[in-house]
Amino acid sequence: MSIWDSFSGRKQSKGPEFDPSTAQDATSFLSEVNIPDPTALHPLSGLNQDTLDYITLEDSALDQTPGSQSFLPSRGWSDDLCYGAGTTYLTGLAVGGAWGLAEGMRKVPVTAPPKIRLNGVLNAITRRGPFLGNSAGVVAMVYNGLNSGIGYARGKHDSANSIVAGAISGMVFKSTRGLKPMMISGGIVATLAGGWTVFRKTFL
Repeated sequence: MSIWDSFSGRKQSKGPEFDPSTAQDATSFLSEVNIPDPTALHPLSGLNQDTLDYITLEDSALDQTPGSQSFLPSRGWSDDLCYGAGTTYLTGLAVGGAWGLAEGMRKVPVTAPPKIRLNGVLNAITRRGPFLGNSAGVVAMVYNGLNSGIGYARGKHDSANSIVAGAISGMVFKSTRGLKPMMISGGIVATLAGGWTVFRKTFL
């Protein structure tokens, strides 16, 4: 009732009284609305998680050359190139980083301030790690390309392919240093390639 109505004596008409028992609750209200199932809105809702294959390579797409099967599925020379160059680069980067760490700890004087020692160690790590990683990655790229080419020409992959490809890639890597460094580098890479093939056949 307003102030004016209290002075004039006019009475307001009362509306129907509210009965709380007749009010609808939220459950009855929501049951009348057709709300879709939120789990069915997800784009992957219809997939069966028990039978879902996250990585599927068709058998027809895999390399069927004898001796090419390994613990990783391969579709040809491109997969071998990526696997070989990537893993070799990371291995060389880790070994070179450890080499740089040991060199930096040895060359920096013990009496040097902590910041100077830390700077010297980091410089040695960043100098040796990328150098060895890049060198190993380049040799691995040449090796995988030659190994795949020799295997395609011969129609099979065996230890002879790996040893010959390793020798050639090692000699190409040091071809600008003279004959003796070429022979040494070729022998080292050929030995590593032969050891890898023996390890793969024995344990993988």
